[in-house]
Parts: sequence; C-alpha cells; structure tokens
Amino acid sequence: MTTTAPTPTSEQAPPDRSERTRRSTFANEARAVRVVWHRELIRFRRARVQLAVTLAQPILYLLVMGPGLASLAPGRTGYNAFLFPGVLIMTVQGTAVATGASIPWDREAGLLREMLVAPVHRASLLLGKCLGGATVATCQGALVLALAGAAHIPYHPALLATLLAETALAALAFTALVTVAAVTVTRTATFNATLGIGLMPMFMFSGAMFPITALPTWLAPAALLNPMTYAIDPLRRAIAAHVTTLDPGTGPRWAGHPLPIGLELATLTALATLTLTIAAHRFARVR
Repeated sequence: MTTTAPTPTSEQAPPDRSERTRRSTFANEARAVRVVWHRELIRFRRARVQLAVTLAQPILYLLVMGPGLASLAPGRTGYNAFLFPGVLIMTVQGTAVATGASIPWDREAGLLREMLVAPVHRASLLLGKCLGGATVATCQGALVLALAGAAHIPYHPALLATLLAETALAALAFTALVTVAAVTVTRTATFNATLGIGLMPMFMFSGAMFPITALPTWLAPAALLNPMTYAIDPLRRAIAAHVTTLDPGTGPRWAGHPLPIGLELATLTALATLTLTIAAHRFARVR
C-alpha cells in the first residue's frame, strides 16, 4: 500500500525566489549607496585644511565685507542679516563643487574605474556620492549657522531647524547640479573652468548680496531662471520672521507677486530630482 505525500498548503509553500532576489538586489544597492556616502564623510573628516578654508570665507563676509558694505548706506541696519542666507548658500556651493570635482579627478587617477566594476547599478554609486556631498555641505552649513549671532540673528531653535532643513535641500540640489557637469566634462581643468564661468553669475544674480529688485530690468529674467534664487529667498524670509530690520519682500516675483515659500522649495526639489536623473543617465555611459 502506498501513501501519497501531502500537498503543501499555501502556508507551507516555499518563499518565492523572485521575491528573495528582489530583496537581495535592493539590499546590495542600498549597501552600495551607504558605502559611497560613508566614503564622502571620511574625506570630509580628513580634509581639515579644506574645512578651515571653507569656513574662513563666510567669516570674512560676515565680519569684514558685511560691515564694510553696510557703511556705504548710512542709517541702514540689518545688512549682515540680509547677507547671511547668501553666505550659507556660498558654503553649500563650495562643497558641491568639491564633490563634483572629485569625479573627474577619480577618473584621471583610475579610482573611478574600480568603482564602476562593482556589481551594482551605477545610479546607486552616483546617488551615494550626491547624498554624501549633500551631507557634508549640510554639516558645514550647520557650522556657519553657529555664526548667526554675528549677523544679529537669534539662536531660536525653530529658526535654526528651518534654516538647516532648507540648507540641506539646497545642498542636495546644487550637489546634483554640479555632478551633472562632472559626469559630462572629462577633464578636471575644463570642469573647473566651466564652473568658474557659470557659478559666479548664478551667485551675483541670486539676490545673495543685493535685492533682486536692484537689478536692471533686462537682468530680471536671469534672476527668475536662477535656481540659487529659490534657495536664498526661503532662508531670508525665515530669518525675516525673527529679525524686524530685515525686509522679506526682496525676493523673486512672478507677475508682480512674491512666490509662496512652498513653491520655491518645490522648485528646488524638482531641480534635485531632475539633475539626479540626468546625472545618473550620463554616469551610466562613463567608461
């Protein structure tokens, strides 16, 4: 007499192999993102001279240039508070450039080729690098926030948290934007020259050092198309809520109306998403 083995029920059925494969693949990609992100943090901890130089520039702006420019307009107060958002974004911009510049340098040194042979998607490597650069920029922005008192900005916890969150979003957007140039330009010298030509006008036409309304009429469209404008204005308006001498109405206007802060932050988010997508697409072609 033979017996028939019981048919496995749905509870006893072995797990789907495809599901296990997907989970394993996701874990590998997440691990690759974390490793590259951690590598950027290690670079940050070891580059003490670079950190000192990065912090020296905002200190000079706040302690020397700010009072100097304010003296040109007697009776006008609060210029350091006006300048502070631009100083924050300047710090983020410098770190974004350093992160992007490491890609052509790694390519020329042969380190990039070693990363590209890893059995993971290249988009994961790029995402880890951008997140690492944005994290470093945010940390440096937090150090600059410690200088808020020099600009007569109160150390209010809610204000500092808002400024740090908006700085983190700007850091990701600009790191991704610079990375697009880094994966497109193959030589370090060409990359540095390209950014030198492009970033300075962005900073000057963003309202960082003077109100956008002070620009000539023919330059107004350049300010409205400038992504840095939508990073600086939310920071300034957050500060204006706590500093009465600061005018919050100096930012970009569409059809004569100031933009909601939510729309400005959404613009930065869209920029970060778009540039990350473009950079990942171009990074997949790197040899």
